[in-house]
Amino acid sequence: MFQLERKHQLVLLIVVAVILFGAGYKYAMLRGAAPAGGESLVTGGTGQESEAAAPRGKEELKEIVVHVAGAVQKPGVYRLPPGSRVVDAINMAGATGDSALDYLNLAAPLEDGKQIVVYSMEEMKNQQAAGAVPGGAVMGPVPAPALQAAGTSSGGGTLGLININTAGPAELEQLPGIGPSLAQRIIDYRNQNGPFVTIEDIMNVSGIGEKRFEQLKGMICVN
Repeated sequence: MFQLERKHQLVLLIVVAVILFGAGYKYAMLRGAAPAGGESLVTGGTGQESEAAAPRGKEELKEIVVHVAGAVQKPGVYRLPPGSRVVDAINMAGATGDSALDYLNLAAPLEDGKQIVVYSMEEMKNQQAAGAVPGGAVMGPVPAPALQAAGTSSGGGTLGLININTAGPAELEQLPGIGPSLAQRIIDYRNQNGPFVTIEDIMNVSGIGEKRFEQLKGMICVN
């Protein structure tokens, strides 16, 4: 077998050592550069910032759920994207020729879980005559003073109270906690069982218990 001279062996060892050192140095440089580049492109900082940003993104995708009631074509509960305005909810419910939109703040931002009551022009005229016109969108249950200020309602009530024996769906839905389905149940009940004798009889309607009756009793009548 061919044998290298001692001088050649020494040169070979030096060349191998230089190659190994260079490879190791290059590998170390690559490992040191990778984290810095990753932070710059992905998070701009630490990995914790990326994890913290994820929950905020989920919150931003949350829907806004509101109840549109009153003088609209399709009163009910609607789901809208964040950042929506009152006008967006009313467009979904469909305004009527009698909707008093000029008395609403159509640019107001929507709040999750709130109610928007759209008054009719007739109701607004009655309230103007009584000197009590609500300003902006009504967000939440309709206050008793606003209903009482309207005078005799189209449902045949007195002193602004809603007559649960004659009121239609749109008028019943102006009451707090009364949506389209519950308004229809009230109408179905009186059609099947006759007119309510006392306002307490409304608790015979499925879905109306003592707690809800406490909210309604100052706003309804049976005359």
